[in-house]
Amino acid sequence: QKELDYLVGAVANPKKPFAAIVGGSKVSTKIGVIESLLSTVDILLLGGGMIYTFYKAQGHAVGSSLLEEDKLDLARSLMEKAKSKGVSLLLPTDVVIADKFAPDANSK
Repeated sequence: QKELDYLVGAVANPKKPFAAIVGGSKVSTKIGVIESLLSTVDILLLGGGMIYTFYKAQGHAVGSSLLEEDKLDLARSLMEKAKSKGVSLLLPTDVVIADKFAPDANSK
């Protein structure tokens, strides 16, 4: 309860600059959280599998990475909304690629 109370207070009346990190595999499950945070944060860092939908929306090749093709317009919209609100929406600058999802995969 103490952690929850702190979190609610931190989001309702944040100290500036206010940054948040959101991760997950799908943009579709984080839409509400991301849109809500865009009204509050100065910096929003995204991680997890959802980044590939944002990369693809920016025109980057993502190979066979997890991707929500039907959410590309949403990703573009969220990036534009962040820009218009002056929010720095940050994606990872590097990723690990591999030929399969396994401990013995060839990766770089």
